[in-house]
Formats: sequence, structure tokens, C-alpha cells
Amino acid sequence: MTEAPRLDRQVCFALYSASRAATAVYRPVLEDLGLTYPQYLVMLVLWESEPRGVKELGDELGLDSGTLSPLLKRLEAMGLVERRRSGEDERRVVVHLTPTGRALSTRAGAIPQRLADAAGLSGEELEQLRTTLERLTQALHRAH
Repeated sequence: MTEAPRLDRQVCFALYSASRAATAVYRPVLEDLGLTYPQYLVMLVLWESEPRGVKELGDELGLDSGTLSPLLKRLEAMGLVERRRSGEDERRVVVHLTPTGRALSTRAGAIPQRLADAAGLSGEELEQLRTTLERLTQALHRAH
């Protein structure tokens, strides 16, 4: 007889729980910045390199336009980004940081360390975990 699956042995539940716990650690800092976690992810991508096309942002974050558009609209209303039509291709919308959005990166700089401190893992352990999770994500994307 096959044993019934147990919740405490499911990788999917461990990932779900870890994600929720990490987001909870970020929440107070993000609230101070006036950002939600998804908005923070958009800003991270733009702080790395901007301007970015809306499609490019969606591809990098794994978000469809129905999810990304309201995020960008809210960030624009907050004065952190501007959406503009591309000069080369009028069909393409490009997202630029405003000076306020750019300045916010300084205040957000300590956020990754906060997670590291809360996790109690060394930098090497966190890097190994991130690498493993990226490999898992890539494999699962290929599987479907």
C-alpha cells in the first residue's frame, strides 16, 4: 500500500512557506518605502537597468501584462516611474525611473541584508540556496 502524501514532506509547501515568511520579513521595510513586494520587484529591475520596455519587464519578472500594468500605473501615480511611448516604435511602451524613483534605491539598499540577518544563514548559504532555487525554477519551466 502506498503511503499518503504528507504536507511536511512536500517541496512545494516548503517553498510556499519560505516565500511567505520572506515576504513577511520584507513587509515592514517595504511599508516604510510605500511599496508592496511586487512593486519592489519592479523597482529592483529598473534600478539595475533602465529604461525598460513593459514587455521586457514582464518577461524578467514572469508577469503578464494584466498583472504588470496595474503595478506600473500605481508606481507612476506614486511618482516613481514614467511610462512613455518609444521614439523608435510607437507600439512599445518604455518605463523610466523618475528622480524620486531613482533616489528610493538608496533607502531600499538594506532590504536584502534584513532577510539575510533574519534567515541566520551565511552569505555563502544564501547564495547556494538562490542558485538551487534558480535551477529548480528553470527545470520546472522546461517541464511544462
